[in-house]
Amino acid sequence: MKILDGKSVSQKVRDSIKEEIKELKEKTGRVPGLAVIQAGDNLASKIYVSSKIKQCSEVGIESKNYIMSENISEDELLKVIDDLNVDDEIDGILVQLPLPDHINTPKVIEQIILTKDVDGFKPENLGKVVLGDKTALISCTPAGILRLFNEYKIELEGLDIVVIGRSNIVGKPMTALLINEGATVTVCNSRTKNIKEKTKNADVIIVAIGSSKFLTEDMVKDNVIIIDVGINRDENNKLCGDVDFENVKNKASFITPVPGGVGPMTIAMLLDNTLKAFKTNKQIQG
Repeated sequence: MKILDGKSVSQKVRDSIKEEIKELKEKTGRVPGLAVIQAGDNLASKIYVSSKIKQCSEVGIESKNYIMSENISEDELLKVIDDLNVDDEIDGILVQLPLPDHINTPKVIEQIILTKDVDGFKPENLGKVVLGDKTALISCTPAGILRLFNEYKIELEGLDIVVIGRSNIVGKPMTALLINEGATVTVCNSRTKNIKEKTKNADVIIVAIGSSKFLTEDMVKDNVIIIDVGINRDENNKLCGDVDFENVKNKASFITPVPGGVGPMTIAMLLDNTLKAFKTNKQIQG
């Protein structure tokens, strides 16, 4: 069993981004800019935003944090995005989710222009991913998982892969990326009948269902590759994923831990998307 170490791979990605930004700054006198919008007082959101801003600073991305009241109106929030859409110093716009209940989240995401959608959440970007369009800004978690596979030289072509979870930000774009890599993909969800029959035959299982220790040892075959996207708390309030790690790891050839697996890769790919958006917006080649 080998751990797919998201911490070390994400550090490698960040080092590469930092070096490229340094070179671009010497050539153009400019660096990428990221706007992070947060509405409300969600503690988890605060922690995520703080981590993102810290890592932006480490690689040389200029970040601006817009903290809005829980009571901000939808129109006011859309106006903030409109202003950022035309701000030449901002290359990426990230709206930290969840938003307050009275705000229409898809409408807010849709307001971000395509070339600044660094979360990769807009329908047009998802469509580009499905079509294998290299200009797509790919949703960060699936992009990070693909980078992990590449880093560990895991060849996906011809493999049977089960994706558990069908969300627009993980399951669906992940499935498209895997199909483009030549894998055979089965998508399951919490209501899938006889899910064990599907997972038992899979060469790779990617779990993004938000259910603590959902994937158990009896659901997987020997030498399976496991990617755990979940972040939950177990009965002892200890951080855990969607996989029963301690038992499943004995059958896996590769497995991601929680924490330290997919999570760090997600933020690294946000930085990567911001750099990509900067180069597109400023028409920089390479």
